Amino acid sequence: MQFQQLQYFVAVAETRHFTRAAEVVHVAQPSLSQQIRSLERELGADLFLRARGNITLTDAGEALLPLARRILADADTARQEVHELAQLKSGRVRLGATPSLCTGLLPDVLRTFHDRYPGIRLMIEEGGSHDLVRELARGALDLALVVLPLPAPAPALTTVELLREDLVVVSSPDAPRPGRGRSVRISDLEGERLVMFRHGYDLRELTVAACRAEGFEPDFAVEGGEMDAVLGFVRAGLGVAVVPHMVATRVGADLRVTPLARPGLHRTIALAHRSDVAPPRAARELQRMLLER
Repeated sequence: MQFQQLQYFVAVAETRHFTRAAEVVHVAQPSLSQQIRSLERELGADLFLRARGNITLTDAGEALLPLARRILADADTARQEVHELAQLKSGRVRLGATPSLCTGLLPDVLRTFHDRYPGIRLMIEEGGSHDLVRELARGALDLALVVLPLPAPAPALTTVELLREDLVVVSSPDAPRPGRGRSVRISDLEGERLVMFRHGYDLRELTVAACRAEGFEPDFAVEGGEMDAVLGFVRAGLGVAVVPHMVATRVGADLRVTPLARPGLHRTIALAHRSDVAPPRAARELQRMLLER
C-alpha cells in the first residue's frame, strides 16, 4: 500500500468521479485508475462499485476511508511539525555549561535567543567540564560550554574556542583588601583564607594549581560550594575567592573585585559538540549566536 494510492482513493471517494478526482490530485485519469486497481488487488477487495455515472463505496471502501483520511492527516501533521522545527518555531536545545558560565555568559545570550525563537525550549544542565563531556558523549546534550583543556582526551568531540577570560579575586568590602595595592599576586593569597569550590569544579583545580606553583598550599576557610554559595560566603566575610571576571561584573557593589597582577590567571572557554552527529537545527542557531556574541 502506497501513500499516493491512499491520496487517490480519498479523492475518488470524496468526488465520486474518477476524472474529477484526477484533476484534484493533478494526475492523468488513466494513471489514477491504474493505482486504484493496484490498491484493490493488494487489499483483495473492490473499493468502489463502478456504474456509468455513479461511483459508490463498497463496504471495504467505507471501512478504509476513515483510516486513509487519518493516515493522510497524520502525514500532513508530521510535515508541518518538521517544517516548523526547520524554521525554528518549535523544538528544544539541550545545553550544558559550568555554573560560572550560567551566571556570567549565558543570561544575555539565552535572552536574545528566546526573544528570537520563543517556541524553542531551552534545557540547561550545570556541571563541571568532566561531567559535561560525559553527557555529550552519551547523547544527553546537544552542546556544552566547557573549559579547555578538557579533563581527558575526547576524540569524539569537536571544540571551538569561544573566549579567554581573566580571573579576579572577590572579597567583602568590610574585610581588609587582599594584596598590597590595586592588584593581587597569586603569592599574596598565601595566608588568605579562601572560599573554595567543590571538587570537580574547574576553578578549584586552576586556583589550587596556581597556588602550588608559587610554593604554598591554599588555606580553605570554606570549601565545597557552587558559585552562588561561594559568593554568599565571601559576602559574609568568611574569606576571598578567585572567580571569572564575567561573574564578578554581575555581583554588584556588595563585593570588592580586585584584578590579579600580571601574568594573572585565565581560562579558555570552548563550545563542544559530538563529532559524529550534527547538532539539531535549533542548537546550530544557538551555537552561531554564541560564537558571534
